[in-house]
Amino acid sequence: MRTYTLIGADGNPYESAEPGTLGGHRRSKLYGRLDCPAALRAIARGGYVRHRVFFADEATALAAGYRPCCSCLPEKYQVWKHKQTGKTPRP
Repeated sequence: MRTYTLIGADGNPYESAEPGTLGGHRRSKLYGRLDCPAALRAIARGGYVRHRVFFADEATALAAGYRPCCSCLPEKYQVWKHKQTGKTPRP
């Protein structure tokens, strides 16, 4: 049986029988969709992969201290940014 390494809410890796639904970048502390155009461009250039992490769901990514990607999750990023800065999100 195949196992996948995911990041838990505590920020530590764990083994899972299910693959992650979201990808992230350990150094940038951001997460996004697995088909994120920005992440795919970075991977194609040969970067990103070394620091890539995976999450079971969005709640886990947020609990681990990661933020939404502004490229593939712009609405969620604006909400996150609003919470950080106290500024009103853009429509």
